Amino acid sequence: MEKIKIYLDNCCFNRPYDDQTQPRIQFEASAKLMIQSLIIDGDIEFVWSYVLDFENSKNPFPEKRDTIYAFKQYANAIVEPDKTIEAAAKDFQLNGLKAYDSLHLACAISAGCDYILTVDDKMLKKQCDDIEIIDPVIFINQWLKEGSTS
Repeated sequence: MEKIKIYLDNCCFNRPYDDQTQPRIQFEASAKLMIQSLIIDGDIEFVWSYVLDFENSKNPFPEKRDTIYAFKQYANAIVEPDKTIEAAAKDFQLNGLKAYDSLHLACAISAGCDYILTVDDKMLKKQCDDIEIIDPVIFINQWLKEGSTS
């Protein structure tokens, strides 16, 4: 059986560093860390991209930036820039997504991911035929309930 393949956008990676006094943020951060454990254990395939490299490089906090970047070593695939991704991202922007969100989504689709995980409310409201856009709490709940989400 083929493992599911996921992509985490930059806001998902940064969730554990957000203000943890809000229950929603606590749940999302915990779920994201559980998902990272599943990736490290090899239960889920994980895709990294040049967009994550670029957006993370702008993080003004070296410890956060380095910790996020260190997770790249667990990637099963790394998406490099390509004209098809840029064209798809432009289409997503025309449908209301921000530039980085559009690029993350285009990279995830290009890599054949089953899911893109995000905590961005605007992105979570989008529907996409090629991939499921899902928050980490729903993803991990499905995983725990079904034994996997595939």
